[in-house]
Amino acid sequence: MMPPGSEFTRRMLQTVLAVTAVAIAVAVAWQARSALMVIYVSAIVAMGFSPLVRAIEHPQKQTGRQRVPRTFAILAIYLIFVAVLVMVGLLIVPPLLDQAGELWTRAPKAFADFQRFLIRYRLMSQAHRVTIEEAVQNAPVGSGVSAINTVFAAVWSVVGGVLGVVTILILSFYLMVEGQSLFDYLTRLVPRGSRERVVSVGRESVKKVSAWLMAQLILAGVMGLFAAVGLGLLGVPYFYVVALIAAVGETIPIVGPIVAGISAVAIALSVSAKLALIVGAYFLVLHQLEANILVPKIMERRVGVSPVTVIVALLIGVELWGLLGAILAIPTAAILTVIVGELTSEDGSPNPEG
Repeated sequence: MMPPGSEFTRRMLQTVLAVTAVAIAVAVAWQARSALMVIYVSAIVAMGFSPLVRAIEHPQKQTGRQRVPRTFAILAIYLIFVAVLVMVGLLIVPPLLDQAGELWTRAPKAFADFQRFLIRYRLMSQAHRVTIEEAVQNAPVGSGVSAINTVFAAVWSVVGGVLGVVTILILSFYLMVEGQSLFDYLTRLVPRGSRERVVSVGRESVKKVSAWLMAQLILAGVMGLFAAVGLGLLGVPYFYVVALIAAVGETIPIVGPIVAGISAVAIALSVSAKLALIVGAYFLVLHQLEANILVPKIMERRVGVSPVTVIVALLIGVELWGLLGAILAIPTAAILTVIVGELTSEDGSPNPEG
């Protein structure tokens, strides 16, 4: 029998080693947080497209063999994705460039019309009226340098973002190819009594993330339709371009709707200041409906996450990781609901409802 002092020393050493290991793991995870985030985003993308890949593979019911190789199925999805991006770019960029040139030509007149509109409704006094040249001349000293720095920072951010997207696409490709074998390997590290529940959590999490991705596509279609109908009735030029921007922007929380609204107002401003104000008000109302009604309700119906959970997840995601956190908030919340559901199931059996 081990002496009491030796037992105490052994437990103290175990505790110190365990705390040290946890501290080192946390420190390493914090230093590698950017890389871990890329891995997590890639895993979300792979989970979201896995059911679609499985459908394209079209395995035979009798043998389970794939009629289409998995690699080809994934490449088909990637090619469709690239083709859609190219098509959207060809539809959006040329009209926006034309409108930008026209807006630049009409900027002085539009600026004067806008001021007359504000003066007419007593939102601005006649004494504060200035020309666009005077507004540029009265800009704060050094603003040009700040603008250049801002442009360089924006370009650098775009380059970094493109490299990050390419990395995520490559990593998610390999995760979709080898994801099942990797998951099976990790499952063997789990005690036998808990393996069935881990498999259930993984299966339900994939279903939830895939449902979230489908819900995003539904939201994009709804917002694009509302933007096209509203702007078309208002007589905004190139309304279909703004509708496409609104649809694509719907996949990017917070920033996407703002970009769509600014684009709509800028195009409407080439017609008149009054139309620009009406379009701005329309997009403000549309954004409020989207953020407070459409997103919570559609996510509840498709993903099974309550509106309260959606709003709380978005708030926490934005606070922690900004735009990326907002994008990942709902699928992360869906995965957590599956895990919590399994951990709190009374009989200890897998929870089919997730």
